[in-house]
Amino acid sequence: MKLPVIRHIQKNNSTTQIESCIEVLESYSEYNRITEEEMDIIGELITNLCGAVEVHKMIEDGMPERDAANAFAQKVIGSIDR
Repeated sequence: MKLPVIRHIQKNNSTTQIESCIEVLESYSEYNRITEEEMDIIGELITNLCGAVEVHKMIEDGMPERDAANAFAQKVIGSIDR
């Protein structure tokens, strides 16, 4: 997860565009000749895209953009610490 990447994706794309991209990457990941390295990259991309969708939702719910990004990062860090 890279917060600057998530913020960039969120600012420059709609939720619909991001969700479409996630679907394409998930489909691609099911191809049987994907290497471990490619799968790691796809996983990182999907993680960042899902983060951008979460930030979009927080902003739609009225949270300021910066606070939404920071809240998402804290949520992820909190789940790792458990």
